[in-house]
Amino acid sequence: VIVHDVNELTEKLFPIVEAMQKHFSAGSGTYYSDSIFFLSVAMHRIMPKEVTQIIQVDLDLKYKTNIRDLFDEFNNFPEGAVIGIAREMQPVYRHTFWQYRRENPQTKVGEPPPDGLPGFNSGVLLLNLEAMRQSKLYNQLLEPSMVQKLTEKYHFKGHLGDQDFFTMVGMEHPELFHVLDCTWNRQLCTWWRDHGYSDVFDQYFQCEGEVKIYHGNCNTPIPED
Repeated sequence: VIVHDVNELTEKLFPIVEAMQKHFSAGSGTYYSDSIFFLSVAMHRIMPKEVTQIIQVDLDLKYKTNIRDLFDEFNNFPEGAVIGIAREMQPVYRHTFWQYRRENPQTKVGEPPPDGLPGFNSGVLLLNLEAMRQSKLYNQLLEPSMVQKLTEKYHFKGHLGDQDFFTMVGMEHPELFHVLDCTWNRQLCTWWRDHGYSDVFDQYFQCEGEVKIYHGNCNTPIPED
């Protein structure tokens, strides 16, 4: 077990993610402490070189299977993919990309699965640190100029930290991601059903198969066994 000091991590992170914080943070401006919400984005720059793969998970999860099975998903990464992540299961990005969608009525951006691009949820993340280090494309996308270019293209302003960054990058470069089955991150939050999207909500929220990990996001109770 290796314990990492949050302050030390934040010190290393801040210069790398400062530029993206203004686009993907809830507050106005850039708060030093907010950098920790972007840890996964630059994990490959912070962890020792001998650490080649990491699973990063939220705390509001309930495991129904051995997490070792999730680690096996690293073996399913297609060539070029650096991160394993499940789709977002609410129409949050249908909402966030509203302006881009209005200007591009035929786009798949923000559309529900299986054919659309609903965005990602970062509650369960497989980070192939070695692949992240080796990927020229991924590291270019961390540059402030590239972040600015993409946020302008998609008229993007989010508040969910690393999840927003991965979602926006995924619209442009889906090849960087191995999409995990929804059963690995079965999100339970239904906030958007009651906030203007009840007509399409179930297209995002449905998840077939036996749940392996429940995610009680937005303080949603997780089912008892």
